[in-house]
Amino acid sequence: MKSLFTKKLLEWNKLNNTRVMPWKGEKDPYRIWLSEIILQQTRVEQGLAYYNRFINVFPTVNHLANAPEQEIFKLWEGLGYYSRCKNLIETAKFISERLQGRFPDNYKDVRALKGVGPYTAAAITSFAFNLPHAVIDGNVLRVLSRYYDIETPVDNTAGKILYNKIADELLDKDNPAVYNQAVMDFGAMICKAQLPLCNICIQQNECRAFKNNRVKILPVKEKKIIKKTRWFYYFIVEHQDKIFIRKRSNKDIWQNLYEFVLIEADNELPNDKESFKKKFQSLGGPHKITVNQVSKVYRQQLTHQTIVGQFITVSITEPEFLQITYKAVFKNDLTRYPFPKIIANWLLENQTM
Repeated sequence: MKSLFTKKLLEWNKLNNTRVMPWKGEKDPYRIWLSEIILQQTRVEQGLAYYNRFINVFPTVNHLANAPEQEIFKLWEGLGYYSRCKNLIETAKFISERLQGRFPDNYKDVRALKGVGPYTAAAITSFAFNLPHAVIDGNVLRVLSRYYDIETPVDNTAGKILYNKIADELLDKDNPAVYNQAVMDFGAMICKAQLPLCNICIQQNECRAFKNNRVKILPVKEKKIIKKTRWFYYFIVEHQDKIFIRKRSNKDIWQNLYEFVLIEADNELPNDKESFKKKFQSLGGPHKITVNQVSKVYRQQLTHQTIVGQFITVSITEPEFLQITYKAVFKNDLTRYPFPKIIANWLLENQTM
């Protein structure tokens, strides 16, 4: 028997199914999986263009699995959280090579895929195979916490157990795909994080947070993000119409993306050519170096840190000391490589370099 919440939600959905997205109603598990990975930590408005590009270039999981990794990372450029892209590649290869291109059709096997958590597994199996697994994303957590006026934090163990239990109880087991999409749309369109539309909400009479005037303070989160600032100084080292770059391979941000010669500082450096010249020479480079240009300050905000960057264009005549770690590429070929957003923005503003 459906709860009153579920009945009203499905009634609302019949009249308000207007949130248009290319993956809504999709039954192909590959396309659903791709959309869900792209939308992890990404707004729908931003992810939409990336999804369309990926589908156009890689229409099947086999196309994605057989593509050069550099091409995939380049297409992902700007989305952030590049571990998602790495997992995307690994999972595509696994499905293509080990499963003969057939996507798993049950929750356990989907959940076992690299980069697939409980929410993504529930979304794939309910939308593609109509299996009764409730999706629990930020929209759903917000709706449930307000409807039941729950103070338990959504991000601790007790909260996860509680919200999973409630979500499973409310799920329409006969139409899980329809229900799951409806509750996510309801959170995005009505029970919004900021300025929720309580005055037109079909659940208003039963919503405990509305009755208790606590809508604005829910949901509760326990963990507080501690942010730090890092200073990145990129040296654009020019030699015979080539620029030195390298792939980031350490377990840090932007793994598998490319960058220029980098010096990371503990704090902001003096903003003059002579200071940057001495800093570059600290790498063990030649004494004959010309600092041609120092850029403005660029910033990129990540979840846990702010990257403050500057770009210093230099010319050298003896590049041998760089050739162990970096490789020289022609300036015109830089667009072929995937870079972090902060570098991509600088390149965009300096296309004539």
